[in-house]
Amino acid sequence: MGIVDGKVAVVTGAGRGVGRGEALELAAQGAKVVANDLGGSSKGEGTDPSPVDHTVSLIKERGGEAVASYDDVADWAASERIVAQAVETFGALDIVVNNAGILRDASIVRMTEDDWDAVIRVHLKGTFVMTHHACAYWQKESKEGRKRRAAIVNTVSSAGLQGNPGQANYGAAKAGIAGLTVITALEGTRYGVRANAVAPGGATRMVNEAMPNIPVREADEVPDDSFERLNPGNSAPMVVWLASDEALHVSGQVFRAVGADVAHYLGWHLGPSISNKVKGEDQKWAPEALGDAVARGIFGSRPGGLQVGG
Repeated sequence: MGIVDGKVAVVTGAGRGVGRGEALELAAQGAKVVANDLGGSSKGEGTDPSPVDHTVSLIKERGGEAVASYDDVADWAASERIVAQAVETFGALDIVVNNAGILRDASIVRMTEDDWDAVIRVHLKGTFVMTHHACAYWQKESKEGRKRRAAIVNTVSSAGLQGNPGQANYGAAKAGIAGLTVITALEGTRYGVRANAVAPGGATRMVNEAMPNIPVREADEVPDDSFERLNPGNSAPMVVWLASDEALHVSGQVFRAVGADVAHYLGWHLGPSISNKVKGEDQKWAPEALGDAVARGIFGSRPGGLQVGG
């Protein structure tokens, strides 16, 4: 018996890397898995069914239940088919892990419109579209008296939450997914849906694309009795726990899970503030007055700032 025993899960981007690790861990913990992957290159080119077929074969060899999906998560009708496939094959849907993604790194001035659109499409639109169709199913279930303990786990990255040069498209998409996660959690609570996000790590194709000195590893290549910090399967236990009923008290949160370490990301929050009042009445700021006020009241520094030409 695992902590997601009997649940039905969809994992996108399950053909390789982090997604394969998540699919394997969910199955090992008792979930029935729809493993989805278009099978394209790390840049989003072409298709290949063999990686996700291999993931499904591994799950079945280990005694689990799984089927493959080759649909495009960012296509509206195709993503609806993924949700329908889970329901038609296994009778329900309880978990969606949004992990599909590509990379097209370039500096802002060198990045093309196609580079931007392709990355935003797969990461941000793909996560939204899968979320839309899954939540529509769960809302319908709730209205018909079958409210489920459903969970979405999204994939984010330090590139979006902390920034990384050369990844404006990828970072913007991941920051957007973090925001989408919070909003999904706020809306989904009415019909039994929790949403959280994890920033994983590991020696995946996408990491190798950015850092060629790190060789690609697959989650199933590392023996169970050994530990490698860059094993892309290391983040999977956190994903599975968040998807389980043991985490019913956790929603709208973002975590980092790399190697053996799990950390809680603390999002944007209001810090020190200043207010312009004259005789107790709020007044519009004069732009020239803001410099010293910001220096003193927000940064806690001496008024005056940089003296141009001094």
